Amino acid sequence: MALLSIWANSPDDVLSLSIRQIVAMAGDGRLLDNSECSHELRTFLSQVPSEKLAEYADFCLTSGFDKSGETLQDIVNELGRRLDYIVTNGRYQGVSNAVGNDGLWLSPEGNQLLVEVKTTDAYRVSLDTIAKYRNSLQAQNEITASSSMLLVVGRKDTGELEAQVRGSRHAWDMRLIGVSALIDLVRLKENTEDEATGSKMRSILIPMEYTRLDGLIDVIFATAQDVEAAVEPQITVEIVETETKEESKWDFTETRLIDKKRDDILAEVSRIHGIKLIRKSRATYWTADREFRVACTVSKRYESPKDPYWFGYDHKWREFITAPEVGFLVLGGMDIDFAFVIPDSVMEEKLNDLGTTDNERGMWWHVVLRQDNNGNYLMVCSKTGNHLDLTPYIVNFNAPTPVAITPN
Repeated sequence: MALLSIWANSPDDVLSLSIRQIVAMAGDGRLLDNSECSHELRTFLSQVPSEKLAEYADFCLTSGFDKSGETLQDIVNELGRRLDYIVTNGRYQGVSNAVGNDGLWLSPEGNQLLVEVKTTDAYRVSLDTIAKYRNSLQAQNEITASSSMLLVVGRKDTGELEAQVRGSRHAWDMRLIGVSALIDLVRLKENTEDEATGSKMRSILIPMEYTRLDGLIDVIFATAQDVEAAVEPQITVEIVETETKEESKWDFTETRLIDKKRDDILAEVSRIHGIKLIRKSRATYWTADREFRVACTVSKRYESPKDPYWFGYDHKWREFITAPEVGFLVLGGMDIDFAFVIPDSVMEEKLNDLGTTDNERGMWWHVVLRQDNNGNYLMVCSKTGNHLDLTPYIVNFNAPTPVAITPN
């Protein structure tokens, strides 16, 4: 069956299926190395939300089915990509003339991880065999001598395996992490904006004095949840009488409401452009090939009748959306059923016309939306007065005939 064709035309139907059913729909349903089934499954996994990856991993570990181990291997490798590793998929089954590792992950910082996925510790793992994989890749100049090994395990009770690692000669270059903890790390990463935070999280997977990393990640994840459970801060500017007289302050909108609005907006952007966006961070999203990118931010309506919406355009978002061929800044309002999808090239033309703030929180541009007497929305260019008409960039939700915004 054509999984990707059905996925493109009826995504909700596919997402309602179990991973076992999805594997059966991919190619001829036979999950083998270099098969059409493998290609379709990996492409599908690269396009689904991370929450579905967590659901699929749990099904592989708790239900079990033919090829559940191979499926979990693909899911774990996709989790690596969500952590911004460049991932090379390994083989499902070893052969005499090829290295049999499950995955090879290269971080943006240059660290390399040889990854092995184990659903159970019912059988003793040969650590020497995994080390031989690394030696073979080193001999082929595919990894360096400073690379390390990561065992991703399905069971929580892995005391025997941990002891096996500690008592081996590989104790200082091999570590363990549970699938659920790896998923938590992805969730944490997707709820941050600072690239430095992502780098710190990836460093956790490099060997340190911990043998198993779940406890450390649990602390990080719990801390992040505590912070996010309260409020999501938005830097806001209240426009007072004139564009140049501004009073900066903090304001707060409930996180779950912002996230729901952002999800609705990005679902519409995906629909009209015929793409699948996956989450990189709280506000940034991209396609699996990383060539279509958006930064999406949401504002409540402010009391000013002339300038109802204000956004901060972060310099890191600018770097993110200007890197590929297609990039957009997407602006949404909590009380409106449309959004503004502005090509990065348009924003680049107007940046010098916008006000800026540069403080301990970083550099960002003031993006203020104004309604004129005709009800049209303008982006206020306070330095020149040459305001940008946003009418061409409006995307109405659930329009019967969707029209994609063309990048300039």
